[in-house]
Amino acid sequence: MSEPKPAYHRILLKLSGESLLGKLPYGIDFNTAASIAQEIKDVRALGVEVAIMIGGGNIFRGALGTDEGMDRVAADQIGLLATIMNGIALQDALEKKGVFTRHMSALEIRAVSEPFIRRRAIRHLEKGRVVIFSAGLGSPYFTTDTAAALRALEIKAETILKATKVDGIYTADPLKNKKAKKFTAIRYIDVLKRGLTVMDATAISLCKDNNLPIIVFNLKREGNIRRAVLGEDIGTKVT
Repeated sequence: MSEPKPAYHRILLKLSGESLLGKLPYGIDFNTAASIAQEIKDVRALGVEVAIMIGGGNIFRGALGTDEGMDRVAADQIGLLATIMNGIALQDALEKKGVFTRHMSALEIRAVSEPFIRRRAIRHLEKGRVVIFSAGLGSPYFTTDTAAALRALEIKAETILKATKVDGIYTADPLKNKKAKKFTAIRYIDVLKRGLTVMDATAISLCKDNNLPIIVFNLKREGNIRRAVLGEDIGTKVT
């Protein structure tokens, strides 16, 4: 039986820091990281070029620091450093699976990552390496969602796969409101008008202005990254 054909040649996978928590209240669950790495390996086996934008909320959230009275810039900088730690952990998990990986940070820390250079990132992808982007855009006030949208456009990804803990976009938080209804598809403008918080408004606007589709899906269901790449009807598609 022939291998199924992917719907996309190059993707950007947006992973929150919380995706690495597993059952832990804080930090990195290395078994969970290994499980995500295996799913990414399965997608690479389809011939799909994979870039990843990693968040840092499992270690530190800039918004939380601000709520506690920290300067916004300082709090966001700590959050950016948290994403770099997650990038190192995810790279280690992928390489343990035999996946060639490059970690590129928007903040220069040459001992643990390469600086982000667009043409070099594209070349890594063309050579079959998974590229992990960390430190967002390297600046405060910009979320890793916005960074994901910008990096996806820079590397000419065909879609953003937004991994979450629910199976798509709902009218309200389905974990809090049992009457919330799921969208199978929704327009960018309606996400903005309804104030749906799946990604921040800047990220959604960037995707809207450049016609970059977003697929929001449940990471916790095993095999969903592969299903999304194959174009199966999962989650919610924003176009």
